[in-house]
Amino acid sequence: MGILRELLKYYFFMILVFFMGRVVLFILYFDRFSSDKVNYWLTFLYGLKMDTMMAGYLLILPVLFLTLSPNVVARFVNSTLKYYFIFIISFLIYIEVATIPFVAQYDVRPNYLFVQYLEYPKEVFSMIFASYKLQFLISIILISLFVYSFHKYYKNGFLPTLQSSYKQRLSMFIPLALLLLLGIRSSFEHKPANITVALYSQNRILNEVTKNSLYSIVWAIDSNLKYESNDISKLYGKMNMKEAIKRVKKLLDIQSINEKYFLTRIEPSHFKTVNTKNLVIFLQESLGWQFVESVGGEHGITPNLNSLSKEGLLFKNLYSNGTRSIRGIAGTVAGSFSMPGGKGVVRRIKSETNWFTLAQIYKPLGYHLSFMYGGDSRFENMKGWFLGNGFDEVLDQDTFTDPTYTATWGVCDGDVVNRANEEFKKMYEQHQKFATVIFSTSNHLPFEFPTDKIDLIDGIEVNSVKNAIKYADYAIGDLIKKARKEAYYKDTIFVVVADHNVRVYGDDVVPVNMFHIPGLILGDNVKPQIYNEVSSQSDVLATAIDLTGVNTQTPIMGHSIFSDKKQHLSLMQFNDRYALMVDNKVAVLRSNAKPLSFIYENQHLTATNKNDALEKDALALILVLDHMYQNKLYKNDIEI
Repeated sequence: MGILRELLKYYFFMILVFFMGRVVLFILYFDRFSSDKVNYWLTFLYGLKMDTMMAGYLLILPVLFLTLSPNVVARFVNSTLKYYFIFIISFLIYIEVATIPFVAQYDVRPNYLFVQYLEYPKEVFSMIFASYKLQFLISIILISLFVYSFHKYYKNGFLPTLQSSYKQRLSMFIPLALLLLLGIRSSFEHKPANITVALYSQNRILNEVTKNSLYSIVWAIDSNLKYESNDISKLYGKMNMKEAIKRVKKLLDIQSINEKYFLTRIEPSHFKTVNTKNLVIFLQESLGWQFVESVGGEHGITPNLNSLSKEGLLFKNLYSNGTRSIRGIAGTVAGSFSMPGGKGVVRRIKSETNWFTLAQIYKPLGYHLSFMYGGDSRFENMKGWFLGNGFDEVLDQDTFTDPTYTATWGVCDGDVVNRANEEFKKMYEQHQKFATVIFSTSNHLPFEFPTDKIDLIDGIEVNSVKNAIKYADYAIGDLIKKARKEAYYKDTIFVVVADHNVRVYGDDVVPVNMFHIPGLILGDNVKPQIYNEVSSQSDVLATAIDLTGVNTQTPIMGHSIFSDKKQHLSLMQFNDRYALMVDNKVAVLRSNAKPLSFIYENQHLTATNKNDALEKDALALILVLDHMYQNKLYKNDIEI
């Protein structure tokens, strides 16, 4: 029983670390679930189950060592277990402390994004030291205190147990293995318990409190591997692919011209002209609707965008693909919804080349395709994806000489706008048509920008989201102001659209209101108009292409607003959940859980009777998106 006693000691220590992290979150977010009709104290009971499952995994190695190691290696095993627990518990402390700012930023427990960002140490650590100094210091202090105390009181540790009778220890292997299995499975059903244990309430943030952060990360990584291995039907449900494709084509109103590439169709322009227009897409980092008065947001933050909204085509009910920039890029450059999984198509191997982008439309017509970004374009594989899918050049931070202002995430938007204007003038003078995607950097933690360019908002920190957005708005206005002075303006369509909202948070199972973003199309002959119907980023792209006067062969998942095929829908990805909204009806798919149906009203989801047809359409979309990625079907039959 000495082995069991020692293992229980470390089990309870891990549970204590998990418990303290949950208590902090419970206190911080109490006001967001306390008024709901739910027993929020159950978060600690279900949380204990989650923690036990995670602790069980972490105790597998100690059980193997303690029961199967011969006495001759007792000292070596004792030393190994000592440093194993130092590392594991230190790591758990770090994860729990890191959970607090992560939830504050993303409104969820750490997930696949937590791991993915570690691929970019320069940007991530710069952001940590700029914005999360206190949390980083707290984690260092707590870990140091733990390591010091552990060394002080560990003494002989497991040595007496390891030097006891080997036969006696060996006899404990099966009972301890069964005990661990029971803890890890936490279920007597044919399937073991999983992260859905935490989804016991209708309040999403309470469910996040209930989860275990490390389990959430591991679960997200495992789920992403399933996405990559074409196994998503095990997460969301099964449907015959022919039926799924049929449902998707009907949902999107697509009459394809190619059986294999089943979304590809001919779309004649409603603005056909001999002199087709240039196209400039100014993709805005994290520009949510709540900051833009013209789409219902706050007054005074985006004066340029508000003014320009009266002069062009304004999308007032537009929703982003997801919560990540790569999802926004997929929508505005490729015209596709979010592919299932933690990685978007910008980061995936099968979509690095020969994947449809607007380049497949404009390159055959002799256009020059470029991507402009003030930061390091290798971030999220943007450079590789753009160059691999038809773009001629990428102009990023390394190509800027003597920029006026450089922040953590790169050259400021003002410098990028100046460079863009010069590039456009040069190409126009050379009679070179162009299609350019510009990606802003301003509105990103730690919100650094040249403060002398705007009137700072009173009563808030200088380096805050609202001031950063106001600077981004300055750059938008500056681009259009400069362009209107140049000859190329009359022959160019300009698109200003957000990649996603600044911070997607809320208590709904999917916070649909925080996917709401502004979208605006400007041009010399673009008539002022407000489009009020539900739209997606792919609709914005399709509309902009239509306005350039180009007849297209395209698999874009949206339609121009000038087409009678335009559908009032959007598909939104929130972590491992998908919300398909058609008008005000919403179906939500959750991994390893039943779909849910809602009505979207007053910026919130209200549960309604099961909408079986819409739920099936949502499932069909997810399965078809994955099918298209796995088989590289999202392209025209025109090869670049």
